[in-house]
Amino acid sequence: MRIGVIIVNYNSGALLRKCLEHVSRQTVSPSRVLVLDNASHDGSLVGVEGILPSLQVVRMDHNVGFAKANNIAADMLADCDWIALLNPDAFPEKKWLQTLMRATVQYPAHDSFASKMLSEQDATIIDGAGDSYKVDGRVWPRFQGMPADVYGLKEEEVFSPCGGAALIRRRVFLDLGGFDVNYFCYHEDVDFGFRMRLRGCRCMYIPNAIVRHVGSASSGKGSDFSVYYAHRNMVWTYVKNMPGRYFWYYLPFHVFVNFASIVLFVMRGRGKVILKAKTDALKSLPVMLSQRRNVQLCRCVNAADIIRAMSPIKYPWRMN
Repeated sequence: MRIGVIIVNYNSGALLRKCLEHVSRQTVSPSRVLVLDNASHDGSLVGVEGILPSLQVVRMDHNVGFAKANNIAADMLADCDWIALLNPDAFPEKKWLQTLMRATVQYPAHDSFASKMLSEQDATIIDGAGDSYKVDGRVWPRFQGMPADVYGLKEEEVFSPCGGAALIRRRVFLDLGGFDVNYFCYHEDVDFGFRMRLRGCRCMYIPNAIVRHVGSASSGKGSDFSVYYAHRNMVWTYVKNMPGRYFWYYLPFHVFVNFASIVLFVMRGRGKVILKAKTDALKSLPVMLSQRRNVQLCRCVNAADIIRAMSPIKYPWRMN
């Protein structure tokens, strides 16, 4: 079994070196490590190439986005069976890769695996345990902010893996076209996980595959950049993927969630960015509806089974 680790870097500073140092300490070494740099200008690549003998650094001449960068890297790892996606601000514990490799043997029918992500600032708090998708289109890392000794303790199937620390069968990643490059960044992993579900592929959460995660190190937590892409792409993910009659059944709830987010951000004095996100999402609906036709034509599982894998609507006034 050959695993290639993909790290997409953009102005991650010293975090990239720390991430690579943690990869170098793995009890099972990856076959290849590929850092695809999105034209960073902060010196984050200086001196990193000697950290791992299997490390290859690819420098882009401009920022192609997180989604496309991962696709490029996955194409380059032709000799690998699995790809391990890792954010540069995610620091895997020593047995992370070994634990995920064991999981592929234990759960051969699954095509992706989610890690347990702990907060780098406080390792007693969960940052994510796979992603949950609510039927109204909201997305949230499972158990985020909850105590790690109480939640996320058992291996279980989850809706999709977080792209910040995930293991995906390379053949499946390529067969599904990888991440949607229109997304640029944010929610591309959820969109991909949704498309996997529609094809009958499943994701298993492995609690002993642990990484510590800073979060939004490159884009800035709560920045206009992150708000724009997350809220634009949330609409796209629903439009493209919600199967069959459920698209129409839950559409009023999805509209309500989007309207509530607009009101919330306007009240916070951030109306410009949220309105641009939702306006641009609507402008691109013809493209997304065209993609929806293709996505739904490839669906090979019962729509009701997809819905059962989602989270129910709770606290509709909250954005998570």
